[in-house]
Amino acid sequence: RTYFDVGGTRLSTHSRDASAGAASRPVHSRRFDTIVVQPHLSTPSSGPTLMASRWHALAISSAALFTLTSAEAQPAAAPPAAAMAAIRQADLTRDLTLLSGDAMRGREAGTIDELRASMWLAEQLRVIGVEPLGDDGSFLQWWNIRRTRIGASSMVRIGEQSLMMWRDVAGTGTAGTTVNAATIWAGDGRDTSIDVRGKVAIAQLVAPPTAGRQTSVNSPEYRYARSAMQSLGFALSRRGAVAVLLIADSTAQIAFAGVSNIASRGTYRVDNPSAAPGRAQGTTAPVLLVHRSFASALRAAAGQPASIQLHQESFTYPSVNIVGRIRGADAVLRDEHVLFSSHQDHDGVRYDIDGDSIWNGADDNGTTSVALLAIARAFKQQPGRRSALFVYHGAEERGLLGSNYYVQNPIVPLTQIVAVLNGDMLGRNHPDSAALLGSQPPHRNSTALVNMALQANQLTAKFAIDSLWDRPTHPEGWYFRSDHLPYARANVPALFFSSNLHPQYHTPRDEPSTIDYAKLTRMTQWLYTTGWLVANSPTRPGIDAGFRLER
Repeated sequence: RTYFDVGGTRLSTHSRDASAGAASRPVHSRRFDTIVVQPHLSTPSSGPTLMASRWHALAISSAALFTLTSAEAQPAAAPPAAAMAAIRQADLTRDLTLLSGDAMRGREAGTIDELRASMWLAEQLRVIGVEPLGDDGSFLQWWNIRRTRIGASSMVRIGEQSLMMWRDVAGTGTAGTTVNAATIWAGDGRDTSIDVRGKVAIAQLVAPPTAGRQTSVNSPEYRYARSAMQSLGFALSRRGAVAVLLIADSTAQIAFAGVSNIASRGTYRVDNPSAAPGRAQGTTAPVLLVHRSFASALRAAAGQPASIQLHQESFTYPSVNIVGRIRGADAVLRDEHVLFSSHQDHDGVRYDIDGDSIWNGADDNGTTSVALLAIARAFKQQPGRRSALFVYHGAEERGLLGSNYYVQNPIVPLTQIVAVLNGDMLGRNHPDSAALLGSQPPHRNSTALVNMALQANQLTAKFAIDSLWDRPTHPEGWYFRSDHLPYARANVPALFFSSNLHPQYHTPRDEPSTIDYAKLTRMTQWLYTTGWLVANSPTRPGIDAGFRLER
């Protein structure tokens, strides 16, 4: 066992010599069976977050940071210099500035903005010379999003006080319901002697027991408000309240616009006309956040009758996957495909943070979207033996909808896809570290594919591989939040390349100006080279025996 302790991070490896006399061999020629990375985490003043950029100890040789549990990767030729030269930082910078600039309005799924960005990407693929594989000779595979929400016509009335939905009061569910009952003042909800059974409980929101899951999603005030609403609302509902009105405290008041803006969007799923309509939270008391300015009036109204009418609306929007191909050069292997995966959508125009309401999504996932254009230029210049398939999945931010749709309705059959190389957020954090999710158990489904990716890393960027984000114990659950997942569940060899989350994630501050374009170029080269090795390997990478992602 060897330990490294650099910058507060302790690295531990168990090594086993590959052959006798290996003690005199350099470290990169040994096999490493496990790797333990235990960082010393600090909590920045801006709120709880886990940031790969703080783990500078990962600059240690990447050979000591990845996991190999079978034979070492077989040698293979480096990608052609001419094709690698097609991946240019200037192109990535230009394309990302256009795709993630304010003119694209954040590319929200189910809006004209997502479709505008999709058409722009399809046009770039056409210019490159990629073969369209979508509907009617286009690049676009059309499908519908089913959106369910509580409509603005909903109303809350307490005594003589009327509250307008999404202006004065914001909810968290999507179930339609009607409640007519007496109100009761429940204080801060902690006095269990107050009988709230069958009543509309009015309570003062207080800080949640914990700050919620450590994450950098949205603002810390938003996370605080949602966590507080969940904990106090659930407690009063469990005690028998038929509805809960929570008066915002000072922190939740800051987040009110965000809670209203996001919750009013409702929930999304792939539309299936034969499926029964959703009944989200149908047996749970509605929990509503009320502006702090109504505190005195609502407290004075305790004991008066309440009428709550929440009207459910459900309708469909169009979304698209963008699908194109560069045919392989081998007459036999060209019917097999290496799938490069991204998503083109982000969060659109939302609530204002520091004077900006366009949530651009430059890193998430503009970076991979333009990386795929660069990789397409390289494969067009010099095709591999197998075909290169490019799929941009729509509505990833709404719950991996486009990738789930494609796996259920593949244009190229899944049996002809030898590997899925998915990227999500490639351009931030420490310049010399990156994550390869799906490279260690229980997420690893193809050791052969992992070995190719690790070899490609050594041929190109030589990133130190951060293994923490690939662990089932990581609080972000990052492996389960991008478009490789439906493919992995379908037993297609799949990997997820990322530079991980950062404080600008899912905020208006994720803009093109924040991207490390030199790192994005190296990430693109790594992703391309992995695909090149897969495309030219004599055999396709197999699924590890006995692999099951969820047991």
